[in-house]
Amino acid sequence: MRWGLRCAGPGILSALISLAAQVQAASLVKEHPTTYCNPMNLDYAYAPNNTVHTYTKNNAHRSTADPVCVMYKNKYFLFSTNQEGYWCSDDLLDWKFIPHNFKMNSSGDQVCAPAAWPTDRGLLFLPCFNDKDTMPLYQSTDPESNKWTEANSAFPIPTWDPTLFQDDDGKVYIYWGSSNTLPIYGIELDPDNNYKPKGTRAELLKLHPKEHGWEQFGEDNQNTTAVEPYVEGAWMNKHNGKYYLQYGAPGTEWNVYGDGVYVSDKPLGPFTYQQHNPFSWKPTGFIRGAGHGSTFVDRNDNTWHVATMVVGIHHKFERRLGLFPAGWDEDGLMFADTAFGDYPHVMPLSKSDPHSEFSGWSLLSYHKNAQSSEPSSDAKLAFDEDVKTFWTAGNGKPGSFISVDLGSPVDVKAIQINYADDKADQYGKQKHAHHRYKIYESADGKQWNLLVDKSKNLQEVPHEYLELKQPLRTQYIKLVNVEMPSGNFAIGDLRVFGNKPGALPAAVSDFAAARDCNDKRNVSLSWSNVPSAYAYNVSFGIARDKLYSSFLVYDNNHYNLHSLNSETPYYFQIQAVSESGLSPLSAIKKVD
Repeated sequence: MRWGLRCAGPGILSALISLAAQVQAASLVKEHPTTYCNPMNLDYAYAPNNTVHTYTKNNAHRSTADPVCVMYKNKYFLFSTNQEGYWCSDDLLDWKFIPHNFKMNSSGDQVCAPAAWPTDRGLLFLPCFNDKDTMPLYQSTDPESNKWTEANSAFPIPTWDPTLFQDDDGKVYIYWGSSNTLPIYGIELDPDNNYKPKGTRAELLKLHPKEHGWEQFGEDNQNTTAVEPYVEGAWMNKHNGKYYLQYGAPGTEWNVYGDGVYVSDKPLGPFTYQQHNPFSWKPTGFIRGAGHGSTFVDRNDNTWHVATMVVGIHHKFERRLGLFPAGWDEDGLMFADTAFGDYPHVMPLSKSDPHSEFSGWSLLSYHKNAQSSEPSSDAKLAFDEDVKTFWTAGNGKPGSFISVDLGSPVDVKAIQINYADDKADQYGKQKHAHHRYKIYESADGKQWNLLVDKSKNLQEVPHEYLELKQPLRTQYIKLVNVEMPSGNFAIGDLRVFGNKPGALPAAVSDFAAARDCNDKRNVSLSWSNVPSAYAYNVSFGIARDKLYSSFLVYDNNHYNLHSLNSETPYYFQIQAVSESGLSPLSAIKKVD
């Protein structure tokens, strides 16, 4: 090999050096990661451009919502709105897209808020539709091979936001509803009669925002438009003989979009509101929202909740998907663990405690000094921990870059690239599109080493997540564009995770919680700043051992929460977050 390099011409030598650098860069990243990071890195379709969805004209952007994930024949199948197909996975980490054009409804949706359920006759699938449509109920015994038939060519009930459910006794039910005036409904279906309705439709639940703070419409549950909140996205699970009817509220465009649950001894009720609600909820952080989802159990008997998260730059319905550990506690209380819900989490390979999956890796790039190839642009927008802002190069040219100074040598363990759709001109699902890029690292900002080479990548990776094989001690990270699938090279956030050498932060002091006597849906939280902390994680719940809800607060020492259930006592706890890790937990504060 030494002789070959010595005798090779300059062009061959350069090519060999380049190839060696690519091999070395590829070897630094785990081919099969053991962690994941929300939002899910899927090849999301662009919103459809048609006469119905006029808001997308000259405003192309990726979007999906309303996810349904089920396990069928030991494979995971993920369906969501307007994707012209669905995804299949063996491990919940790598997803293969399967193109399929189901029938479009009169609203111009190529599937919207679908229902799916694995039954003893096959996987059932039903997109939502209204009384203007005639839509099939689909069935497949081999969805991985994209083979579908029609269990009923004209499903008789116009159902918006439907969900299907087969009970242990073989009986099949459908639940549906999406309205700010109408309730969630349910009825039994007859599998032996083309799944036609059987019996009488039951009215199952409505919203009560005057008692349930999280059901109030608007950002932070502060309705400034006097619009009534929306109930939608029904989903059903059975656990230990109890029926858990889930629903989304108050509106998909808001940071407080979450999922609640009612519980019953019977599949059609009557249902009782669970005291711990919403059970899935993520109002802060890089990307917000955890509503209109579905709950499923994996092959290792771990429970998951996949839900809708909001971007909302180009349109209020610009959305993504998030995956969260979930489950039921020993008292049958349903919960989803959204703590650090957009940070790296460990993917369990066996039965696991859902509260043990946070990687413990901190965000190292937040508000750090940034540079770009376009000095007039605002590079700091790529490091502000806000999916609703983005940095753009203003062009899609190869060679444009953005870089960050992490402030000191730190141990980098993972990188997430969140692309933004700036001046994109694609609509619907695209073929042969891909993101291509290179990532470099440096100890001094002058001498750069190739860390990741995806210059020949053949996939769309709008939320690329890269886990390193070993922690890398470095200070500077640079992302260089090679090719964009459409539009300008633009980054919502370039997020670097790992840990900074040094002591953990001190415990938070002076933590206080004051409930509003005039409106018990509200509570004011305050604390003293911890010097090394860049954020604080607040956990709360209905008992000292049930602190199942949480949210991150950045750059502040107070937070006003408007999402409580008015007649429920609550318990709060806080923890400081620094680049070195987490502080000890504070004492728990109770509010009545």
